[in-house]
Amino acid sequence: MPDYHYPSHSIYQGDALDVLPNIPDASIDLIFADPPYNIGKRFGDSHDRWPSEEAYLDWCYQWLMLCVNKLSPTGSFYLMASTQAMPALDLFLRRHLQILSRIVWTYDSSGVQARRHFGSLYEPILFCVKDKKNYLFNAEEIKVPARTGAERQLIDYRKDPPQVYSSTKVPGNVWEFSRVRYRMPEYQEHPSQKPQALLERIIRASSNPGQTVLDPFAGSFTTAAVAQKLDRQSISIERESTYVQAGLKRLGYEGCEP
Repeated sequence: MPDYHYPSHSIYQGDALDVLPNIPDASIDLIFADPPYNIGKRFGDSHDRWPSEEAYLDWCYQWLMLCVNKLSPTGSFYLMASTQAMPALDLFLRRHLQILSRIVWTYDSSGVQARRHFGSLYEPILFCVKDKKNYLFNAEEIKVPARTGAERQLIDYRKDPPQVYSSTKVPGNVWEFSRVRYRMPEYQEHPSQKPQALLERIIRASSNPGQTVLDPFAGSFTTAAVAQKLDRQSISIERESTYVQAGLKRLGYEGCEP
């Protein structure tokens, strides 16, 4: 299967388990992994369904260990997963990395509503590093308005002299971004596309311009597109040729010689 290499971005068409061993160990500054969730979706010619939960988790453990090996000593790893699988993946990863945050991405839902249980309005994200005493975190790049300071103008009387509370803060671990909908400017024909705003926060926080971001399940190529926008280098792995071609188009490489 063809690979595509451009000055700042590389795309490998293939299975993550086959491609990841070819990437040098300790060479990646930031990994964002959003694998199939084992909930029955169709991804091109692939069906997102394993014979059992154990088989799915065994597959996850294999590529997770490969990702851990590729991460630089000061690198960061963000993992998305289904609410069902995340507890097992959390237990596995905490044996190999330091988990700094358990993030909830919450969103609106206009689809089919649950009738006999409480429907899910969030997806979990783990933020992990190799060394919790030595990792990159660009707090100033991702600050958001602070209601106490920006809206209510409350005074902190513990300071001498008293001061208005700061108008900005680092986001907490509950992130509210809308899901990508049909006809939105960033929409791609992919069943689990993640919003650019979510990836922008992650990439700004945990990488610097010129550093390398790896996405082992590129899908709609949001990670690569945001990395390109923010002057990062990217490595994308995707097995489905339809998504690879859509990714080349999204990155502006359609018809360009690699």
